Amino acid sequence: MGDKSELYEQALAGKKVPVLTLDNKWYKLFRNLAELPRIQEQERKLNELIQRQGQLNVDSKNIRKLKRKLMDEIVPMANELEQGRNKALEKKLDEHKRLIEECNEKLEQYQDELLDLPGQIERVNHNLMLSTMNYCYESMQENTQQIAEIAQWVKYIRIELKKNLVRKQEMEYQNRQIYSYMHDLFGADVIDMFDMKYDPTAAPQQSKAEGNKAENGKEGKK
Repeated sequence: MGDKSELYEQALAGKKVPVLTLDNKWYKLFRNLAELPRIQEQERKLNELIQRQGQLNVDSKNIRKLKRKLMDEIVPMANELEQGRNKALEKKLDEHKRLIEECNEKLEQYQDELLDLPGQIERVNHNLMLSTMNYCYESMQENTQQIAEIAQWVKYIRIELKKNLVRKQEMEYQNRQIYSYMHDLFGADVIDMFDMKYDPTAAPQQSKAEGNKAENGKEGKK
């Protein structure tokens, strides 16, 4: 089928591709991701990056909240220490300062990672889009070929069906002719003589039974 990567890259140029694994329509394209290891691996990696981004945002929010709490507690401690020396309070103040410094370090670390994550997500999502386009192309090509084969089969079956319907009608006509001739010679016993399961000149059994039922109903009303 040839390498379509360059063509796909041109098609994606300047396009803002949404995060594929957040779109339920994307998942509907694949019956079983386990059968597509490359796409499954890219999907897993993309989801991990998205989950990491979400977790970092939550953690950063919680750390900022903790930092505000620690800073609010430092002010009254510092004011109290101005009134006199208190070793326990000094130790507590030092611990608050250490925790605030730790919060700052974590926030800086998380911020650096959060700044880098969008680019990573975009790259993985881009590669996943290329794999998706390749899968769609190959699937459509395969489906188109099978559609043509099935259409040809259906055409053949229709021709054969018409031929067999004609043969059926011809044989039914022949049976009626034979039965009519033999019936004229031997009467109704011809059915047993030729081991016939039905009367070729009679209407279908179901219709005949329904007709008898209708007649019986009319007589009952009289």
